[in-house]
Amino acid sequence: MRALVVLAVLATPAAAQDLIFSPAGTEACLDTTQNYDARHACVGTSARQCMNMTPGGNSTVGMGGCLSAELDYWDALLNDAYGDVIAAARAMDAEMAEIGATVASQEDALRAMQRAWITFRDATCDYEYSQWGGGSGSGPAIAGCLMRMTGEQTLYLLGSRLGE
Repeated sequence: MRALVVLAVLATPAAAQDLIFSPAGTEACLDTTQNYDARHACVGTSARQCMNMTPGGNSTVGMGGCLSAELDYWDALLNDAYGDVIAAARAMDAEMAEIGATVASQEDALRAMQRAWITFRDATCDYEYSQWGGGSGSGPAIAGCLMRMTGEQTLYLLGSRLGE
């Protein structure tokens, strides 16, 4: 349902407007914020800038478009981070096997965690969507939820990749 709602918001004729989106605001925030917890405040920075700079950016369609654009940004980062973390987990599993350690597989645990997170994210965003009763705010609500939760998971994976 989430993807359909986000696509429906973006498929309206008003969505043809040119969004003024750049991930530069989020990237600058991440670059200047070294504390893992403080980085969470960076999630949504570029979407807010997009809404402020795009004519009609504070409309339902504008908000949905800007939030979805930042969601795409975080989703790409999430996929990159996951690839790095799974490679590191695989290497650790191989090292543990080489020394004869009998420990749980990091790769298996990471895959299980990520699958559970996806289920949790989807259920959380479905709940946020349901609170709008199908109203016009439901599209931006679900796009914002998906963006926020994807950004937070990305930061979590980046933190574990960097040993934070």
